[in-house]
Amino acid sequence: MKIIEGFNQAKAALSRQALQGAPAIDEREQTVRQIVNDVRRRGDAAVHEYTEKFDGVKLTSLEVDKAQIDRAYQEVDKELLAALKLAAERITAYHMEQKKALLRDSKNKNLGWLVRPLERVGVYAPGFQAPLPSTVLMTALPAKVAGVKEIILVTPPGKQGSVSPITLAAAAVAGIDRVFSIGGAQAVAALAYGTESVPRVDKVCGPGNIYVTLAKKMVFGDVGIDGLYGPSEVVIIADNTANPAYCAADLLAQAEHGSGASAIMITTWREMAEKVNREIENQLQNLSRRSIVAEGLEKKGFIAIVDTIEQAIDLANDYAPEHLCLVVANASSYIDKVKNAGCLFIGENSLEALVDYVAGPSHVLPTEGTARFGSGLNILDFVKLINVVNMDKKDIRQLGGATSIIALAEGLDAHAQAVAKRIENMSKGGS
Repeated sequence: MKIIEGFNQAKAALSRQALQGAPAIDEREQTVRQIVNDVRRRGDAAVHEYTEKFDGVKLTSLEVDKAQIDRAYQEVDKELLAALKLAAERITAYHMEQKKALLRDSKNKNLGWLVRPLERVGVYAPGFQAPLPSTVLMTALPAKVAGVKEIILVTPPGKQGSVSPITLAAAAVAGIDRVFSIGGAQAVAALAYGTESVPRVDKVCGPGNIYVTLAKKMVFGDVGIDGLYGPSEVVIIADNTANPAYCAADLLAQAEHGSGASAIMITTWREMAEKVNREIENQLQNLSRRSIVAEGLEKKGFIAIVDTIEQAIDLANDYAPEHLCLVVANASSYIDKVKNAGCLFIGENSLEALVDYVAGPSHVLPTEGTARFGSGLNILDFVKLINVVNMDKKDIRQLGGATSIIALAEGLDAHAQAVAKRIENMSKGGS
């Protein structure tokens, strides 16, 4: 990996524009808009056609039969099934703690709120080069804990025209209600607007490729979305106490995501940068996806050298990475300085790979700087708050005058009149 020295040079290298360049998506936007409008208009017929065109599969049914899901659950490798169950237990437990802390109806009798789960949610699990059962768990289980009544999974069909048994087993473990063998923009449109087979949902969640992301952006407003996700990214902040082999392994794991993933390290010690680079060269040789990893490190990977940990954290806060790892002495003492990150990892044993699969928090996290204002997928994505107002005559007497003054200042005399009628009635002894 290339080495960059100095705070200013590192800041320039961490510029989102420098890393990403100008996105040429106009043509893709037009394609996605056509797909979305076509599915909205023609329903199942359009979904079938686009599935055959883009996935090379002619489906007889969009929905996966429940017997096929049950069979996959029974036949999947037992060790894998046990691992999926462990992951599900931990993801559920983590989000149950969130629910206890965050989701409570107000007890104020006059002004408050009600917490209500969404009725039906669609979750998207990408196919990429391999099935991603972890994403099934990471999207569906927070929804289930939040109380969503029906969870719909869409995922692209494989080359044989069927969903991977591993994905189906994960769907069974997560308690997903229905599974559809469709992907891409057509799947997002089907969830957003409904078709003869696919029910319309209240919200579409989960990561996907650029076509999925653009489709989510286009349907937002007609349906809710959790966020718009780009390539995965990590920033590792390391000092001279860090283990170079661990840092290298974590950078390689990040680059393994491919598709423009960013693997970045910021250190206060030049010798650490050199040691990590040597470790990367050695460890890379044993990876099955080494060509993809090497390309990722070459395009969007680097090591920056700065003077202090505080400078490194300032750079990370500006960059707002999806994953931020503090691999420094007394790492916990720096927590309060971190302002922007999708997920914060404290110390060398808090490795990203654990969170990707079994630690507990969802691995669906804000990317491309959206950690400045966004959060990782969590139970708040699957509920809504309904404001509750229960006021009496005393409140009208106390607040009516100010209400009328503001209403008249805005030229809304009917608002002022609605208050005046009540005050007038009360002055006459009316109810």
